[in-house]
Amino acid sequence: MNTKKLDYLIKLTYDKNYKGYVADVVNLYGCMSQGRTKKEALGNVGKAIKAYMKVVAKREKNTEFAKKSVNTSVSLSSLNA
Repeated sequence: MNTKKLDYLIKLTYDKNYKGYVADVVNLYGCMSQGRTKKEALGNVGKAIKAYMKVVAKREKNTEFAKKSVNTSVSLSSLNA
């Protein structure tokens, strides 16, 4: 089996109701987890990423992925909305 190390952007947000952290993988739509501490949330989201990628690999065996960058201007006021 071919293994490759991939980097992901993870957004950590403190949830007052849960009294812990929510870890959202920004570049994997719908992939997230949580934990009482940052360390626990990051550990749990690591497991979620592995499970997510297994599903993608299983369902998309004949699908190709391409990486593309798009230049666009974004106003700073829209980011803070």
